[in-house]
Amino acid sequence: MGKFTISKRKNDEYQFNLKAGNGEIILTSEGYTTKANCHKGIESVRINSQDDARYDRRVAVNEKDYFVLKARNGEIIGKSQYYSSKSSMKIGIASVKTNAPVAEIVDETL
Repeated sequence: MGKFTISKRKNDEYQFNLKAGNGEIILTSEGYTTKANCHKGIESVRINSQDDARYDRRVAVNEKDYFVLKARNGEIIGKSQYYSSKSSMKIGIASVKTNAPVAEIVDETL
């Protein structure tokens, strides 16, 4: 089972990572000024991760595939790692769809 881990950045912003059952990070959030907003971001991932239209598939400057997950308003709520192929990226998206709705939340800032 996957999990969301909440941590604090050096600039005091909160962020979350969605990790698959094997511990691999499959989605990283933007920075949030409050922990409450970070939790709202997690809830947004839970909802939007189920809609394939919310995934923006991209290619980085280094030619690696990655995706961003967007909220209904078009704002980016999470970014994937870089993948070596489009098929690997598709597996990453499937993993987010599977893990996000049921992932526990682990607050590492406590």
